[in-house]
Amino acid sequence: MKRLTLSSLLAISVLAGCSSTDEVVPDVPPADLYQEAQVSLNQGSWTNAIQKLEALDSRYPFGAYSEQVQLDLIYAYYKNDDLALGEATIDRFMRMNPGHQEMDWVLYMRGLTNMAQDRSFIHDVMSINRSDRDPEPVRRAFVDFRRLLDRYPNSEYAADAKKRLISLKNRLADYELATADFYVRREAWIAVINRCQQIQRDYPDTEAAKKSLPLMLKAYEELNLDEPAKRTRELMQLNNVNV
Repeated sequence: MKRLTLSSLLAISVLAGCSSTDEVVPDVPPADLYQEAQVSLNQGSWTNAIQKLEALDSRYPFGAYSEQVQLDLIYAYYKNDDLALGEATIDRFMRMNPGHQEMDWVLYMRGLTNMAQDRSFIHDVMSINRSDRDPEPVRRAFVDFRRLLDRYPNSEYAADAKKRLISLKNRLADYELATADFYVRREAWIAVINRCQQIQRDYPDTEAAKKSLPLMLKAYEELNLDEPAKRTRELMQLNNVNV
């Protein structure tokens, strides 16, 4: 039996969703259906809005409302926590409309969507620190916001993007610190040094960079590397880190 890839399964599920949506949403003129979708959006009825927008998108893919329908879907998917569908819609829109006048907003939404994929409801409720969780969505979000600032420095979303970049940088640095701490517990001293040096090189202005210094010092001491250990102690003193 031929095995389906993950992308094939996703495509099937999206098509199935569109098919069922067409059955649910009455066959009314596109202008009326779009107006109904706008009412649902304004009311925060994300599921209803998505059903109507998906119906428009599948029935009239090249209609007068096509581009705006996709933009509305991006927002509705994000608000409804349908993040995979949101990211797929964003990528399709960027591919089909590379010079669109609202591309700065689309990039901003891509960053938000990727940030949201790093979120865990259970961890938030239980106040559990999971800085050791794989930050791949964070890396993608960092690239999105960086791209937004590079391409559209005067965008109305630029100021918020800058703030989010700081938060994302701290998240990435915390992950590297958690990895270094893991290596300490395994007494993998070379790996500890390499990871701590990476933190100080890539994220020098973070709290994680300071916290990595004692770990690096311990690794040097365990390896009897006196000169690097001395330089690390001096660096700790400069940064007011207890030896």
